[in-house]
This record gives sequence, C-alpha cells and structure tokens, in this order.
Amino acid sequence: MPNIRKPRKGSLQFWPRKRAKRIYPSLGSLRNNDQLKLLGFIGYKAGMTHIMMVDPNKNSMMKNQPIFCPVTVIECPPLKVFSVKFYQNSHDGLKLLSEISSDNPDKELGRKINMPKNQKAKEPNHDEVNEVRLLVHTQPKLTGIGKKKPELLEISVGGRDIKEKINYVKSLLGKEIKLSEIFKEGQEVDVHAVTKGKGFQGTVKRFGVKIRQHKSEKTKRGAGSLGPWTPKRVSYQSAQPGKMGYHTRTEYNKLFVKIGNNPSEINPKGGFNHYGLIKNDYVLLKGSVPGAIKRPIEITEPVRSNKKAPQPLQITYISLESKK
Repeated sequence: MPNIRKPRKGSLQFWPRKRAKRIYPSLGSLRNNDQLKLLGFIGYKAGMTHIMMVDPNKNSMMKNQPIFCPVTVIECPPLKVFSVKFYQNSHDGLKLLSEISSDNPDKELGRKINMPKNQKAKEPNHDEVNEVRLLVHTQPKLTGIGKKKPELLEISVGGRDIKEKINYVKSLLGKEIKLSEIFKEGQEVDVHAVTKGKGFQGTVKRFGVKIRQHKSEKTKRGAGSLGPWTPKRVSYQSAQPGKMGYHTRTEYNKLFVKIGNNPSEINPKGGFNHYGLIKNDYVLLKGSVPGAIKRPIEITEPVRSNKKAPQPLQITYISLESKK
C-alpha cells in the first residue's frame, strides 16, 4: 500500500487564524529607497496565462534557450493622488501633523469616504516633518470589472532628503501616476493580497488531517485527539474546524516579466474568465499571486532584495488562446 502519511498543513506562524478586515491590505511601513518615487502600486488581478522566454539564468542548463513560464496578469490603471499627509515622530509612533487635499477630487471618491468640505490646510514647518505619504485611490471605472467604488490607501515615498520629498509629493497632488514610473521590467517586487475565502471547513481540508479508517469511532474526517488529559485544556496547535481563507498574505521577490501599455498584446480570445478584456497598462508577474479574480493586488519594493540590477527579459511568445 502507498504511504498516505504526510505533514499537516496550515502554518503555525500565523496566529490567530483570523480573516482580513478588508479586501485589500494596508501597506504600513515600507523599505525606503534612495530614488524619489512611490514605493508601491495597486492593480486588479485578471487571471493567468503562459509565455515562452529566453532563460536569463547563466547557471541554468537551459541558458539562452526558450523556456515555458506561467505568469499572472494584473491590470494597473493609473493611481490618482487625493492628498498629501505630513507625519512627525512621537513616543507613540507617527503623529499626523497636517494633510493637504486636492482641489478637484474625483466624484467616485465620494462612494468611499465623506468628502471634506474645507480642503484648504496649512502646510507644517518642514523642520517638524519626519515622514510624508501620499493618499492615493484607484480608478476601477477605467477597467471592465463593473466597479465604480475605488480603493483608498497610503503609500510611502522614497528618498533621503525630507525637503525634496515634500516638494516632490506636492507636485503630484491631483495628478495621475502610472506603473511604469515606479517599477522596471526584470526587477523583483513583493506582492500583498488577501487570499480566497473558503468559508467554514473541516480539519481534513483545513489542516490536511489523515482520514481515519471506516471502523473508527464517531467520525472519519476529524482529528483522533485534541491533546493529552494533562494539562486540562486544548492547545491552539490542535487541528479543529473553522473559517478558512481570506487571509492577508505576502509573497516575496516576485519577478516582473513585462510591463506593457498595449492591451492587444495580452488579451486572449474572448477575454479572461470572469474578468473580461484589459483596457489599461498591465504587468506580467512570474508565477501565481494570492487572491481571486478582480481582487486588488498591492505591489511594493522588495524587503529581501538581493540588490541585483533589473535585467529586461526576452519574451518570444505570449499565449492568446481562449481561456474558456
């Protein structure tokens, strides 16, 4: 008989196993960059396809030869800057000093927040400012996913000189920012997303518990024991049924295969399943990405980067066959 034993699923690193608060995560503090630019971007997951590209690995047996590569397609309409936030360090963390809003915000932003009536704010003293961030929102109305309510999030700005950063973010107020202005082809990025929700599941699917034999007592698809008699309590490490999925997760060092602005190069026949046709800038990420179709995907500068210079990849074929 084959050996059906296997290690349990479900990393004990994540505790509590709670669901995300919203459909897209907050970026929080990001790794600073010497370049004067945004440190992140957000797009919508369209689906997956496959390409053929020349192997860039010099140590590979297939170097300089075409290889198969699965890629995830993310549509990235331009972000629009709504406001600039000035922060100061305090013993409780960052303290908001002031916020300057755009004079002509999009009307769709009213679906997300209550628009401020008095948008004129006094700019703080530059000597008091320790960090500056941009409050940006997406433009789903430019896509074909049938959504108007935008996502709103703060993104940090790279750079070392605080005065240069302030002048830079003030010049972006009310303007659009494209993905190609932040990232380059061939570089590595981190991907933040909320995984698919699976609902209430049992221990077999949730933790990979072995299915017991047909003569077992009480249940087959359950854990044989919840723990010893002493101590007289159930450990959190015991496999139990519960809610599964819809967790905030991060995948590190994903490769940017291609950044394109011509949707005809990537749109398959009939469009992507449950998504449709891409109408804006897009990006191809090597491998899979957490989350369901149409879900917001946040892309940031890598925190575990090997500091290699971005190398453009040579793509020989992109599959445009129907995914249906």
